[in-house]
Amino acid sequence: MGDRLADHDKFYEQVSLAAKVFSGIDKKQNIRLITHLDADGICAASIIVKAMNRDNRRYSLTVVPQLSDLIIESLKADDYETYLFTDIGSGKISSIAEHLGQKKIFILDHHEIKIDDINTILEKYPTITFVNPHMFGIDGGIDISGAGVSFLFAKALDERNKDLAHIAVIGAIGDVQEHKGFGKLNNDILNIAVEQNKIKVIDGLRLFGAYTRPLHKVLEYSTDPYIPGVSGSESCVISFLNQLGINPKNEKGWKKLIHLRDDEMKKLIAGIVLRRLGEDKPEDILGKIYLLVDEEEESPTKECREFSTLLNACGRLGKASLGIGACIGDSKLKKKAINAMTDYKKEIITAINWFHDSKRNNSSLIIKGNKYYIINAKDKILHTIIGTLASILTKSNEFEDGTLVLGMAQCFETKTTKVSLRMSGRNGAGSGNTNVDLRSIVERIVALSAGESGGHKNAAGAVIPTEKENEFIAAAKTVLEQLQVEEKVC
Repeated sequence: MGDRLADHDKFYEQVSLAAKVFSGIDKKQNIRLITHLDADGICAASIIVKAMNRDNRRYSLTVVPQLSDLIIESLKADDYETYLFTDIGSGKISSIAEHLGQKKIFILDHHEIKIDDINTILEKYPTITFVNPHMFGIDGGIDISGAGVSFLFAKALDERNKDLAHIAVIGAIGDVQEHKGFGKLNNDILNIAVEQNKIKVIDGLRLFGAYTRPLHKVLEYSTDPYIPGVSGSESCVISFLNQLGINPKNEKGWKKLIHLRDDEMKKLIAGIVLRRLGEDKPEDILGKIYLLVDEEEESPTKECREFSTLLNACGRLGKASLGIGACIGDSKLKKKAINAMTDYKKEIITAINWFHDSKRNNSSLIIKGNKYYIINAKDKILHTIIGTLASILTKSNEFEDGTLVLGMAQCFETKTTKVSLRMSGRNGAGSGNTNVDLRSIVERIVALSAGESGGHKNAAGAVIPTEKENEFIAAAKTVLEQLQVEEKVC
């Protein structure tokens, strides 16, 4: 994949062709829209929903945690002639072709693919319209999100949809595609959002929660960037601020980061940099901040990173419709989405507490290996947040950098277990070892056991039958131990 020359023009041509095919569908037809439940998937669906509303289309929407063969087979019984998949579908195109190949199929996705396999299927099933940047040598894990692909498609359908570019930016940020700026395609979309006066980009201190949390809590919970001697301790934060001559309170109560005066902000930045002098890039705390122009100040929907977290909360709690409502500007649904954040935080706290209690009590559900942990939560936490738990733990100082963390949690309704693999490191997935491909690791484990894998290089997962958990764990141990041998050999 990496050897192919990126051809952005050809990709744009494919997007335009897909939009032209879609425009030819009779508006009397009902369209089935299927999307992923994370922030990117919710943003992708929101864009298509808005575009179809403008085009007077009839549709229904389904949000899924992962596209399984069982879900695809169930779609076959539906009375729809057209199916549109957003931020999902590339890895299951063979199953989609098998069960739905006689229908009109649109797949707007950005996940990694095997091009030869895709081309073979597309030749056999001309009813499938497939849009994926990897087909043109463009890395969909970095350069464009599922929401970005959906936006370009919507824009090709109708130029009025340019005003949805900001939703695609939220999706890209939610999919961790912003690293001191964007790749070409995401940046093209960002520029449209700025031109439409939907997003304002400023330079500043990149700390999550600047618009909603008290300053001392922002610093206490900061793991990216991690602040030695400050992150993780409220008392250390207060002492740190006092040393800098910054009063954490004002006449109204606790200050927020955005309440600091210019001189206080300069003191804070200098203080954080000094604390981080032992880090690789101590000054790597400054960067671009993406603000949504039409959102209220101090709202969790004002800053794009916080907005994407809100959407993730909705999806993980089974309330994706609230997230879609927030994206398309429904004030009542947006208010409910913001309220859902409280429930989400409670679930996250429950999950973190369960982990620490289990680890402290040497529970058999926490398996420690050579530079890896297997966390088998079973039914103790929601299966939809096991990936979130793994991400939080790997971005904290809980594990040594480069430690693989495999999380598992059960879904009672489907009798399956959700698996998520992350790598520890405060600077992202496996800081210091960016060559590790988590998706390929999960594929190796699944090949030795059971299940369906998916995801990206830096965040991968699988769904396995719950009855196969022991078999999967045994395979995981084998693969994860073997990785350490391979690394030493290399």
